[in-house]
Amino acid sequence: MNDLSLTILPEAAGDAQAIERLHERTFGPGRFVLSAYRIREHVDHLLELSYTARVGTLLIGSVRQLPVLIGETPALLLGPLTVEPPFRGRGVGRLLMDRALKDAKAAGHRLVLLVGDEPYYSRVGFKPVPKGRVTMPGPVDAARILVFELVDGAFEGVSGPVGPDWSKARG
Repeated sequence: MNDLSLTILPEAAGDAQAIERLHERTFGPGRFVLSAYRIREHVDHLLELSYTARVGTLLIGSVRQLPVLIGETPALLLGPLTVEPPFRGRGVGRLLMDRALKDAKAAGHRLVLLVGDEPYYSRVGFKPVPKGRVTMPGPVDAARILVFELVDGAFEGVSGPVGPDWSKARG
């Protein structure tokens, strides 16, 4: 019998199509107008800080992180984070986030931002950004903009628009 244990692995270039199909199934076509997707149009996620979850060889989840700027401050934008519906509620998303945040900190990053549900992400340590301190392109509910300090105090004094880190833009 095959080993059906869960593994969290760095995303590989060959995973792109399977992850896109997962995003299509879980988020639908409306995902392209969301603020976070507007930023993703210009800068690729970092493969070395993006991860897949697999049961055996089956891809069941994914999380990506891409370089952004909050004003002039470098940060990462976490997302999308998604898990196939039959595997939700089993800690897969948490394992993906834990790995992504741990490795981002080890790589020297200081801040991670995301747009998501505070009750879910606060369990990992994300906190709401004070209203008006950070703005994003396109439609976004300001209450869903959350931040995680990989280094204590890293968000102090940080404010401004969130946009792609153009120094990392694809050519």
